[in-house]
Amino acid sequence: MIINQAHMQGIYKTFSTIFKNAFDSVAAMYTLIAMTVPSTGRSVDYKWLGEFPQMKEWLGDRVVKDLSAFSYTITNKSFESTIGVDRDDIDDDQIGVYTPMIQGLAQAAKEHPDILVWALLAAGFTTLCYDGQYFIDEDHPVNGASVSNDGGGSGNPWFLMDLSRPIKPIILQTRKSPQFVALDQPGDHENFMRKKFLYGVDDRKNVGYGLWQLVYGSKDTLSEANYITGRSAMMALKRDDGDGNTPLGIKPTHLIVGGTNESAGKEIVEKQNASGGESNIWYNSTKLVVVPWLA
Repeated sequence: MIINQAHMQGIYKTFSTIFKNAFDSVAAMYTLIAMTVPSTGRSVDYKWLGEFPQMKEWLGDRVVKDLSAFSYTITNKSFESTIGVDRDDIDDDQIGVYTPMIQGLAQAAKEHPDILVWALLAAGFTTLCYDGQYFIDEDHPVNGASVSNDGGGSGNPWFLMDLSRPIKPIILQTRKSPQFVALDQPGDHENFMRKKFLYGVDDRKNVGYGLWQLVYGSKDTLSEANYITGRSAMMALKRDDGDGNTPLGIKPTHLIVGGTNESAGKEIVEKQNASGGESNIWYNSTKLVVVPWLA
């Protein structure tokens, strides 16, 4: 094949189509627990998370909550992945051998938010959220008291979540969507010095924590007793205003586990009958989700 601008444009178009088709075919799991927030700048401050959306009777002036005590900023990061195509392979019309690599770029780009989101969730026991406490912690300040969404333990984590609301436990902040790019002109430096044409994908994004109230995390054994404890803790959460006696209305909808807790999770929420033959009262009480990015 004669290497000129027209032929290289044709190769780019072919690779771009392969990339798009592969990207669109990859299913994402992060959308279950993460809300996507577009960003127009370098960072975004999410101090509004300090006000859990609630209605109250309007008596006199509106009650405006002071959010000056909260500051939670997510700063965008740049990410990329790049492959090199040998000029000799193009010269010998062997570009088909790179199809799996282009598809791999697409899969890596599509799965990267999953990697970030689920890693952030797993790190919630030791990473701060908007109220200055760990996302999963024993000491979240609510109405002057300490409230826990942490089940303790030291094993592999599992999580109960209320995913019925517009606000989610995790934020995926996007500044630039994945873009297929190339350095593939005959006169480019990489071709001249190394006889390589470069193809890649890049984007800008980052992840952070949403509302801790929507999550109960535990590293203790996933047992029926601990499952009940987690459900009770979530449903007992109160509003952080007024007399502090009004429930938030949180109810877990999903049980999130990694592979090591899959069997225990199935035992609790997917078996219709308990081991003794009696009905399992927790059957379908939450939806079990097994996440390959969790231990």
